[in-house]
Amino acid sequence: MNTKKTARYGLLIALAFIFSYIESVIAAPVPVPGIKLGLANVVVVAALYRMGNGAAVAVSVVRVILSGLTFNNALMMVYSLSGCTLSLLVMALLKKTKRFGIVGVSVAGGVMHNLGQLMVAAVILETSALAYYFPALLVSGCAAGCVIGIAGGEAVKRLPPSFL
Repeated sequence: MNTKKTARYGLLIALAFIFSYIESVIAAPVPVPGIKLGLANVVVVAALYRMGNGAAVAVSVVRVILSGLTFNNALMMVYSLSGCTLSLLVMALLKKTKRFGIVGVSVAGGVMHNLGQLMVAAVILETSALAYYFPALLVSGCAAGCVIGIAGGEAVKRLPPSFL
């Protein structure tokens, strides 16, 4: 990897990490635990569309690990990694089909992130009772995915091609 590419990855990871920090200090006024906007995913979506799958995976996974070590605990990191893995897989597949725009891909990513975390929580806690959270997580994933997709689309449009 050349120096410019390394610097770009570092910048994107740092930006995603800062967004994670901002989100960690803002208490979301929602009755369902775990619902967040996912501000760091603006960077992931921009990386996916401008630099490809590998960059999106690198930014997302490194950000989750750094955030987990800094703001959370190992269990929260497991939940986040499961959500980001399923989210990235689905977003990369949908982007490849060219049937969905950036907002649609982001919405699917938001929903899949929530589903991935919910599935891992059900396995860890050994209960399917957590499924009752899914409707709220589906709605929040769609709403957050729309916001993140719009913001990510604007970032892709506004960043010079030489940057990403």
